[in-house]
Amino acid sequence: MKSIWVVDDDHSIRFVLEKALAREGLPVRSFSNARDMLAALDDDSPQVLVSDIRMPGGSGLELLAKVKARLPALPVIIMTAYSDLDSAVSAFQGGAFEYLPKPFDLPRAVELIRRAQEESQREAGEQEAAAQVPEMLGQAPAMQDVFRAIGRLSQSNVTVMITGESGSGKELVARALHKHSPRGEGPFVAINTAAIPKDLLESELFGHERGAFTGAQASRRGRFEQADGGTLFLDEIGDMPFELQTRLLRVLSDGQFYRVGGHSPMRSNVRVIAATHQNLEDRVRQGVFREDLFHRLNVIRLRLPPLRERREDVPSLARHFLQRSATELGVEPKRLSDAALTVLTAFDFPGNVRQLENICHWLSVMAPSQVVEPKDLPDELQPGYVAAPSTTAMTSPAPAQPSAAAPLPAAAPASTSSGEGWLADMAADARTRLLAGEPDVWDALTKRFEAQLILTALDITRGRRIEAAQKLGIGRNTITRKIQELGLDV
Repeated sequence: MKSIWVVDDDHSIRFVLEKALAREGLPVRSFSNARDMLAALDDDSPQVLVSDIRMPGGSGLELLAKVKARLPALPVIIMTAYSDLDSAVSAFQGGAFEYLPKPFDLPRAVELIRRAQEESQREAGEQEAAAQVPEMLGQAPAMQDVFRAIGRLSQSNVTVMITGESGSGKELVARALHKHSPRGEGPFVAINTAAIPKDLLESELFGHERGAFTGAQASRRGRFEQADGGTLFLDEIGDMPFELQTRLLRVLSDGQFYRVGGHSPMRSNVRVIAATHQNLEDRVRQGVFREDLFHRLNVIRLRLPPLRERREDVPSLARHFLQRSATELGVEPKRLSDAALTVLTAFDFPGNVRQLENICHWLSVMAPSQVVEPKDLPDELQPGYVAAPSTTAMTSPAPAQPSAAAPLPAAAPASTSSGEGWLADMAADARTRLLAGEPDVWDALTKRFEAQLILTALDITRGRRIEAAQKLGIGRNTITRKIQELGLDV
């Protein structure tokens, strides 16, 4: 176990903290100045750093900046005086985990250090997990079925049809099928047939000869030629124009095609993987998709489940996307609190995995603190959200609400349209639960109400429980008991 490092020029402060932490079974290493502590970083690193703000030879704020440059995820607690507001503000702006006012209550100091230690352990675990992320994530049974199918198809060149809603990750599955197939060393070429204008799609697929049409100043290879020896992924195949379906069927039948404006047959050794979010059987019945092409493509069908059918994968996917966004942006990765994860997991995600990825990228830029709380989530995840007809939501215009069965509430929006808005929301929630015959409505709503009060008070007091209890008019033992009973992650 890594040590708790204490930096303070006051011997009595170091002595008191050393003894208190030793009684808790926590290893401690003390320093009388910032210079010695920085030198020790060359050989070791702490789990938590506790530093005084004013010391000879360098301030705690200067030390904070230097430590954060080397260990950006390290929780740093700055000790300062009650009246030193500017220093406290500067500490938070510099990335401090918390500040500890002097003279401090010893049990409160130990509790704060414990919390910082838990944060450090959680951060280390998430970074380790993120470093071991595979090409696809999924513990849900439906995703395990997909993984097993990919494994069974790993030595096959058979045509595969992937079905699933938009944003569910169909191209990732196609890439995995290609990577683990005998063609894995060959090219993987993808084309979205719905994104290319009808007049250009034929040329995109089969290429064209010079002078074949206005603007064709040179011959061009199509996607079938580019994918020779590898895999061609035809996304949204259900939107392919009917007349092009005939040409595609010919290629799938004998591997032969003509460039646009060409007279010599071309051949290409390509494995085709198709994908669609539509019901192709319905498209066949409607006469807009060739039945013979459907059967040619539908040799093996893989259904990719929507995210709402694999909610247990949301936490690991969210951590992965937050880590990836942080790497792309060059910032420290954000972490979702348990309450925020509860809201995310309850959300239906009409845009599926792509929507979750967009939300995580948005949070990496817009969330105000390192730990994301429910109130920090975008509007479409807030209680009672309804998209205005003229406004497009960040990731999907569909109205969305967390499940009514969520055990804890999302924090209320920063402002409401009226002072009585929260009562109307509660009345609507109660009505929904009562009409549905849900048991224990009184207990469920009472717990949500109490949890929201405590979370709001702790947010105002920056996690200081005693001060939060005073503001709420309850005892310190009561708030501690309530936090435990409600399972709040604070």
